[in-house]
Amino acid sequence: MVAAFDFKSYLITNPGARLLFVAHRIEIITEALHTFRNVLKDQNFGTLLGNGENPFNKTNVFATIQSLTSSDLAQYASNDYYDYIIVDEVHHSKASTYQRVMKYFTPKILLGLTATPERMDGVSILPDFNHRIAAEIRLPDALNKGLLCPFQYFGITDQLDYSHVSWKSGHYDTQELTNLYTGNDLRVVSILQNIRTYCKDIDNVSALGFCISIEHAKYMQQKFERAGLKSAYLVSENSHHRKEIIHEFKTRKINYLFVVDIFNEGIDIPQIDTLLFLRPTESLTIFLQQLGRGLRLNEGKNILTVLDFVGQARDEYDFENKFRGLIGKTQTPILKEIEMDFPHLPLGCAIILERKAKEYILENIRKATQLSKRALIRKIQNYSSITDLPLTLENFLKVYNLSLKQVYQNYLFSELKAMAFGEILEQTNLRRVKTILCSKWLVTDALHYFRFIQALLAVDCDLDQLEKTAENKSLGLILYYDFYSQPPINNLTKGIMAINENKNLLPEIKEYVKIKIDQITFEEYPCVDLGFSMPLKIHARYTREQILVSMQLSTAQTKSSNREGVALNKSYNTEALFINLKKTDEEFSPTTMYDDYAINEVKFHWQSQNQTSPESSKGLSYINQKKENKKILLFIRESKKDSDGNTQGYVFLGPAHFESFYGSKPMSITWQLDNNIPEYLWTESAKMRTG
Repeated sequence: MVAAFDFKSYLITNPGARLLFVAHRIEIITEALHTFRNVLKDQNFGTLLGNGENPFNKTNVFATIQSLTSSDLAQYASNDYYDYIIVDEVHHSKASTYQRVMKYFTPKILLGLTATPERMDGVSILPDFNHRIAAEIRLPDALNKGLLCPFQYFGITDQLDYSHVSWKSGHYDTQELTNLYTGNDLRVVSILQNIRTYCKDIDNVSALGFCISIEHAKYMQQKFERAGLKSAYLVSENSHHRKEIIHEFKTRKINYLFVVDIFNEGIDIPQIDTLLFLRPTESLTIFLQQLGRGLRLNEGKNILTVLDFVGQARDEYDFENKFRGLIGKTQTPILKEIEMDFPHLPLGCAIILERKAKEYILENIRKATQLSKRALIRKIQNYSSITDLPLTLENFLKVYNLSLKQVYQNYLFSELKAMAFGEILEQTNLRRVKTILCSKWLVTDALHYFRFIQALLAVDCDLDQLEKTAENKSLGLILYYDFYSQPPINNLTKGIMAINENKNLLPEIKEYVKIKIDQITFEEYPCVDLGFSMPLKIHARYTREQILVSMQLSTAQTKSSNREGVALNKSYNTEALFINLKKTDEEFSPTTMYDDYAINEVKFHWQSQNQTSPESSKGLSYINQKKENKKILLFIRESKKDSDGNTQGYVFLGPAHFESFYGSKPMSITWQLDNNIPEYLWTESAKMRTG
């Protein structure tokens, strides 16, 4: 619908524009064609290409990718023939067939549509779209806006123990699970009992049951049929009856339809009001796709009922991301969300976990988040038994669904690998690299800084090979302090080149930097001209030392000893304010428990140091900020330490302008910001308000 209305708008200024709509299933392009015809109010618009259909006119074509690429694209049409190309379910676009189409055609607009942009293999689709997301709404936001049907999710205790089922390439062994399910009639009895418990009318539902295999789907259908419930299965074997089965399901001649992976995407049946997760779903992408089958709004459907049968899982199985996907953005750890019975769910939704199922889930998440050195080494040693992917840092994080923080607690990945396989690691600069990766860069989130480092690594860390700009020189000095923690003794360029000395660690550094770049999702903004080269970007996160270097307080000759809540560069009449939102008795004395909070998205309440009065030179410099042309820069962090115990970096909020004050020793000042406070910080900061 979004694409159809956008194309309709495009036609106003581009009459006669030609459209190509591509997807991988005939059902998707057929439904899309009807949607476009209705939106454009033209029942003759467009033709199909696929499933035996050939377009009589190539002007506006809805094509399956298989049919479109079955012959030479150059013979089909010139590369600039289509003005507007839409690729649906675009998370498939890294496949060679899609890449052929996207690299050949040169439309004015290329639009990708998907509900699951994160691919299971971790490969990003953004490069094909100039790294631009035109519009985005995640599941919890869509639920809160009433665009999807609310759900009630029941985590039901499964009597089966999955902890001994083999784990291969990031999945449970399909055949072992099939044998476990089809050889256990007592489990079916339990499933039927729970459907009666949690569903209003078991004879009047539209329930989709996700199974592990064809054999499992057939087995479930037979058991439900014997229980007197109208059921069917739809798998690859009987897909030639697909239309009839789906029609019977839509009209409730069938109440229970058992499928394997055939209903993960591209099928829209709004009548579905019940989902049965009859197997563990290892992939978050697939889980959300399957959940999405039941979230469509439909008249008379008030809520989606989800029954998920939760057994004792293997340590590798990931419950944390599944529940994070249901809850959305919250600063509360998933463990606490579960323990507190999910206080931050989308509107109208509920998650209820049976006691034993809750215990299984909590135990699994605790094991996953409290990784010891021994546990990480064991994962490295077992890696080759669960995947054929090369053992790289990026693959290791993906396969085990780990974060950089979980791996870089006290050791480099190279150190852990050396310990796992009894190897000797080159020691040159090992301690310095460990400090950077396990401490400084772990709490830094600055796209421009990591791209600078990436460019520097590509030229063997030779700063002279990069463009000689004031910003690059400043970033080079920040990098130097990250590496050495002391002023340069001699040549800055030579000092930085030492990073290149340990060739064994270079691949890890490069991969680490790439991962940091890939994980940054916010937009940075340049700072206004301060009269000196300020390399920091607004909304990025930095360590205090990086900020002091950027303020030119730590220079090539001297290192700043500043540890206060403010830092002033007198030469440029610029002052940085360092603000902790959450303050604890252990970390702050009663005289430094300042009352700092956001008033709204662009105003911040800040308390000065205790000795500052309106009559003092410091207080007057704030009050007369505009007249004295003083620059104030705000740096905020949620708390001194994050949930993992790491010293947190500060988010740069940019320049602040004096608006008003009250009180003395300390002064309470309201600052006006040029840029909005990021939403996650604004929410956290607003909680701190005590007035």
